Amino acid sequence: MNLPNKLTVLRMILVPFFLFFLLTDIVPVSKLIALIVFAAASITDALDGHIARSRGLVTNFGKFLDPLADKILVISALVCFIQLGVCGAVPVLIIIAREFMVSGLRLVTADKGVVVPANIWGKLKTAFTMVAIVAILFIQAFGITGSWVGISEQVLIWIATILTVISGWTYLDAYKGYISDK
Repeated sequence: MNLPNKLTVLRMILVPFFLFFLLTDIVPVSKLIALIVFAAASITDALDGHIARSRGLVTNFGKFLDPLADKILVISALVCFIQLGVCGAVPVLIIIAREFMVSGLRLVTADKGVVVPANIWGKLKTAFTMVAIVAILFIQAFGITGSWVGISEQVLIWIATILTVISGWTYLDAYKGYISDK
């Protein structure tokens, strides 16, 4: 297994630790540890792709597992945010629906030998969503309060949701010929 794939696997291994620390109060600084674990996992996302492309280490395993690891990490955080009262279910459901749609589209096109690469909107959506999650985790970790905090968290989630819808639409539009009934 090459280094980029090891980083992707590490990202998946970090998810249960992230969830434990985010959802527990057993450890006094658990939210801070959750923030650090999520940030580390996010960094592996940037590193694995860069290393794979720059060193010619792109593999089918990586093409499959990398987007899956991203989805598991992000969706885990967003679902926990619902439980913690940070955001409502609607934006999270929109984000999850887009992920299913793009994954389904990738399956359909793969059957025809077409690879659906991430476009600029998908990359922007992923980067902004991870930054938004880190910002929200920072607020949670340091107990930052104020009327603007809840609004800020909602704005971050909804901007991520809007970017998610735009990127989903661009994928659907670009590959609609592969899902037509003709």
